[in-house]
Amino acid sequence: MKKVVLIVLSFLAFLSATAQTPKRIIQSDTLLKNIIAPLPSDTIAVPVIDKPLFFNQNLIYKLRLDSIQKIVPLSYNEYVQNFIDIYSRRKDMMGKMLGLSTYYFPIFERALKAYNIPAEIKYLPIIESSMNPHAISRVGATGMWQFMFSTAKAYGLNMDNFVDERKDPIQASYAAAAYFRDAYEELGDWLLAIAAYNCGKGNVTRAIDKAGSRDFWVIRSYLPKETRDYVPAFIAAVYVMNYASTHDIAKQNPAINFKTDTIQVNHFVALADVAKAINYDESTLFGLNPSYKKKIVNGTTGLPKRIILPRVEHADYAKVYDVLNADIETERDVILASTDDVRDLRKKVISKPTAQITYYKVKPNQSLGSIADLYNVEVQDLKVWNRLKSNTVIPGQKLKIYGALPALKPLKKSVYITYKVKLGDTLSGIAEKFDGATVANIKKVNGLTKVTLQPGMLLKIKG
Repeated sequence: MKKVVLIVLSFLAFLSATAQTPKRIIQSDTLLKNIIAPLPSDTIAVPVIDKPLFFNQNLIYKLRLDSIQKIVPLSYNEYVQNFIDIYSRRKDMMGKMLGLSTYYFPIFERALKAYNIPAEIKYLPIIESSMNPHAISRVGATGMWQFMFSTAKAYGLNMDNFVDERKDPIQASYAAAAYFRDAYEELGDWLLAIAAYNCGKGNVTRAIDKAGSRDFWVIRSYLPKETRDYVPAFIAAVYVMNYASTHDIAKQNPAINFKTDTIQVNHFVALADVAKAINYDESTLFGLNPSYKKKIVNGTTGLPKRIILPRVEHADYAKVYDVLNADIETERDVILASTDDVRDLRKKVISKPTAQITYYKVKPNQSLGSIADLYNVEVQDLKVWNRLKSNTVIPGQKLKIYGALPALKPLKKSVYITYKVKLGDTLSGIAEKFDGATVANIKKVNGLTKVTLQPGMLLKIKG
């Protein structure tokens, strides 16, 4: 009997002990949870996120982009990551961009600041042209900022047989800043303004209407293929330029790594003569002044021209003075350039199959540029007419030249025409329709303070 009682008492003691242990554990666990973060009663096991993670997502990149973001949104997603991977592997190219930035970025920044444009836009020429002032795209976009002919004209850039200001880093930067001012005023978003710089404000506006959104990442699929990649490529370039050392990208010394002087000249001056006077190669002077097509600065008393040169030593002052004040013997007629947009040139050739054709045999030491100057046409004209893939020509090669030589037209007295604004019109688009019209002139003549237009408005256009 005693054994039975002892067994029962032992069993009851065991039950009592096992019942208290989980109670203490539950109390302790509940307290810990309350200290860390009180959970709502309807929590679920897996958190819901707005967007799925992509396979190579790295939040370090997002944190880095957030750390350098100022005004332009630097979003992080799989598209941006793809271009970060591409640019971070191109160590030689990005090293060169770091080197060139020491000379060109201050130029870009001054122009952007003048129009109150975010300084981050200075990174665009990296993806546009690799900061090459002589870059020309397959459709004719030219210079560091890759201006098309009609857009360049609309923003006041001059193209003639002596100069192409799209290749002038200073002039083109101010024109680009003016474009961004107008694009942001119309679109109200910096990523959309950047997209418009690539494909035009009209394409972006149509994409906004189709998507019913003003978020670039929402309307992205409605944009041209190139533009879909353009914005993420820009964000990636900003990232890599700021975190180059993290990816073992070393800055390379640029060819232009010296201090410069800027002067105005009112004579026709050859860059080769200036280079000789200051003991530099002609290529150095041309690198500093890439917009002069003939390597001649065609300054006049009425219209002086800027020339940039390496800082002059005191001993060379006299020689430089003599060169800058002595006119050279050369043809002085200034002939405005026709379009070099390949798409427009193809239309010309197709629409005028019976146009007069001149055949020219290339002479020794001639270049495509010198032949273009001889016939008052653009290099891009010759390339399209003759289906040339490069600017290289060889002696004896025959080239087709369409049309008679253009004659100089007498100056006409300025007159104004009236233009009625249509739905979808923009100031830059209107300026492109009229020779000599620019966005700035249209705004000034009509007293406009903004670029936003209303259908039915009547504008005076200087003809």
